[in-house]
Amino acid sequence: MKILVPVKRVVDFNVKVRVRADGSGVELDGVKMSMNPFDEIAVEEAVRLREAGIATEVVAVSCGTAACEETLRTALALGADRAILVETDAALQPPAVAALLAALARTEQPRLVICGKQAIDDDANQTGQMLAARMGWPQATFASKLVIDGDEAVVTREVDGGLETVAVRLPAVVTTDLRLNEPRYATLPNIMKARRKPIDRSSPQALGVDVTPRLRVLKVSEPPKRRAGERVPDVATLVDRLRNEAKVI
Repeated sequence: MKILVPVKRVVDFNVKVRVRADGSGVELDGVKMSMNPFDEIAVEEAVRLREAGIATEVVAVSCGTAACEETLRTALALGADRAILVETDAALQPPAVAALLAALARTEQPRLVICGKQAIDDDANQTGQMLAARMGWPQATFASKLVIDGDEAVVTREVDGGLETVAVRLPAVVTTDLRLNEPRYATLPNIMKARRKPIDRSSPQALGVDVTPRLRVLKVSEPPKRRAGERVPDVATLVDRLRNEAKVI
């Protein structure tokens, strides 16, 4: 069984995000970038399935600029067998990424696609669902446990009322939640090996996909700073402030 794992290059989660002075977007110059944390979980789960003898090959895919090659090298160091870069300088949005992944899935014919549930830069939580819709495959989102049972993927997911377990027929799309696993650290030998592995390259044009953005960003701004707390003299004043001044979120 082949598993396809999309990985995205994002601003590292330890970095404090800054907005550009002109409000056109987030400052990326000189900023540390890394693999989206949810995608790391997806890579780890795919590698574990291969190590268990359930999967035969793990293919990592990234869509974006040439700098995404670094993210794919990380996936290879974590245990992915192959890597594919769909290189483009266009600003990719979830519908375009889903279309690119669908085109690759038709070529690669994976039995399972494991994606992070969302990327920490836009928190869109759309690509996995859109990919499943394009392929006509079942989907199981926010997986906290994944078991492959023959031609089915049995997924446990957290819902408001507790845990829900669903079974989907393969091929399918599964998106990962934080509690699915704890990704391993890449060892130095594996990092060195990953540097020597070839990366297959493609482009939206070669895949026949139009990646023209459907949304236009008008302005990006930082959230307003929180006001400092205030002391009140008594309970009556506190109740009055809560009733008349506090904002209900």
